[in-house]
Parts: sequence; structure tokens; C-alpha cells
Amino acid sequence: MSSTESNIPAPVSPDAPDAGDGAEDAKSQDHPPSVSLTSASSDATLLERVIAGVREVYDPEIPLNIYDLGLIYRVDIDGESQVQIDMTLTSPMCPVAGSLPGEVEMAARGVEGVAEVVVDLVWDPPWGPEVMSEAARLELGIF
Repeated sequence: MSSTESNIPAPVSPDAPDAGDGAEDAKSQDHPPSVSLTSASSDATLLERVIAGVREVYDPEIPLNIYDLGLIYRVDIDGESQVQIDMTLTSPMCPVAGSLPGEVEMAARGVEGVAEVVVDLVWDPPWGPEVMSEAARLELGIF
């Protein structure tokens, strides 16, 4: 993902003025490598708040939230604060295939400022551990 595809600010160098200790910034910047993030919303914080909402949804079999697990492939917010999310599952035979997309929709819909949410379940590319965030791989001992 290039910096032009996302409104997520680049990580701040520890040597930069006002960088602080960087711990909170680093945590907020740990996005899965496969996710595409775009926002045309006039609310500069809406994308991060939607991500935070989606991070509250956990995979019932793996003790990680589905965002860091790499199940979210795209979050796109248009100028009218309508949110489009593409997500996948760890397997097409996943037992929560019928409920997890609805949980993601409700989590995003619960974010103040969101007008509408559409969640599409996609299978391409197939999910694999390489799409997980660094924090998720470390949590599961996958290096």
C-alpha cells in the first residue's frame, strides 16, 4: 500500500520534534500488509475510528481481532461517510461465515459519523498468515 492510498499518517521518526515516545503511534500504525485504506470523508479521524471499531470484532477460534488477523482487505470511506469494507475468512468452511460479516457491519455502523456500511465477503486473494499484522504474527508466534 502506498502513502497515496491511505489517509493514515506515516509513522513519526523518534528523532522528529514532538515525536514523544512513539509507542502509541507505532501501535496505531500496525496495519496488516494487505489492507487498502482510503477515505474521502471531511472527518479526518473517521477512518481510524472505523478501524478501531472493526478491531473490536474477534475471530471465535483464534484469540485475535479480525483486523489484525488480516481478514479485512479494504476499508473505503467516500465523501458522504459511506463505508465499504471487503473482508475474507480464514476458510470458506469457516463456521462463522454467516455471522462474522454482520458483526463487522455492526461494528463499523456503530462508529459516530458513519452514514452507511456495506460489507462484501471476498475470497481473492485467499487468506494466509502473510496477511496478518506484525503484532498478530508475534502474538501467535509466527515469524
